[in-house]
Amino acid sequence: MDTGIALAYLACALLLGQQDSREGYPRLGVLGLALTCVINLALVARRRAPVAVSAVVYGVWALYVALGHWPAVNSLASLLALYTVAATRPLRTAVAAAVALGAVWVYAGYAAPDGSVAAAAAMAVVFPAILVRFGQSARQSEQRGEQLAELTRQLRAERDEKARRAVAEEQARIARELHDVIAHHMSVISVQSGLARYVFTTAPDTARTALATIESTSHEALTEMRRMLTLLRGRANGGPESYEPVPGLDGLGELVARVRTGGVPVELVVEGPKRALPPGVGLCAYRVVQEALTNVLKHARPASAVVRVSYGTHALRVSVTDDGAATGQALKRTGGAPEAGTGHGLIGIRERVRLYGGSVEIGPRPEGGFQVRLTLPTSAPSAREDAGG
Repeated sequence: MDTGIALAYLACALLLGQQDSREGYPRLGVLGLALTCVINLALVARRRAPVAVSAVVYGVWALYVALGHWPAVNSLASLLALYTVAATRPLRTAVAAAVALGAVWVYAGYAAPDGSVAAAAAMAVVFPAILVRFGQSARQSEQRGEQLAELTRQLRAERDEKARRAVAEEQARIARELHDVIAHHMSVISVQSGLARYVFTTAPDTARTALATIESTSHEALTEMRRMLTLLRGRANGGPESYEPVPGLDGLGELVARVRTGGVPVELVVEGPKRALPPGVGLCAYRVVQEALTNVLKHARPASAVVRVSYGTHALRVSVTDDGAATGQALKRTGGAPEAGTGHGLIGIRERVRLYGGSVEIGPRPEGGFQVRLTLPTSAPSAREDAGG
């Protein structure tokens, strides 16, 4: 593009140089043609080196004028060179280039046969000032465009990062739900099916009781899975979410009874007056108890457990303790360290509790066995409360 502009300026200058200026200037000779070509063809590099090009244009133009040629022939090239400097360089550099151009212009007026220095000085001030103003405006517009492009890029990156983080959080939530639903119920089913097979011929009534427990447990697992899938489909399709009730502390009785049928004596102790809790807090407490009892059922037998629920004024406290001797070793075999609580289920417990601003202590008891102690504030913000539902 700059090459085309330079050739067009050169053509105009050559045509103008062959005309009679009516001011006593001679037509362009060989040297004048050569200087005109240098002045105009230098514009090819005006974007790559605007300051250097303007210096060449002004210097050669001053020599052109000093040799007695008509200044107007190459004035357009000098104006474009100044505009390019103003559009690509800071104001200080643009002003310096404007002063240089003005000096050549005044000199051209002084050297003209019938020229007016006053008129030349006026043009040397007005024309460069206008070009500098427009050039700086163009530069500022370009800078704003670059800043907007960078801001757009940053916003797009932040949006993508938020989307990735939301997907990761949703995947973690689904993983927690799947673990809580499947691990507990499958543990009960596994224990009961083993019992039924063992006493199938010797104690038919016990076997039938075990099979009934398997039936009810599997039905409850399917119900929870169906509730969770309905909720996920509703969110994915933008439709209404499921309004089926989520498990809460009211379901601890059934949970404890189900674990008892698996061969683990469990005592449920409730302290303080019961009261309604936010659904998210109730679900969190239920899942923590469910995970703790599942670990007892899977790893600590023979053992007994105590589930203690304490309703405080501003907090809910829940503890699950057992006297099983093998809990710590079993957790190590499944990839968790009892002191740190790094098993997959224990990680899920910590994530749930942190979501509702609570705290949890997980580890072995000094007297033997294992304990999980949970504290949840019952005045958590509604946004957090609803997140668990």
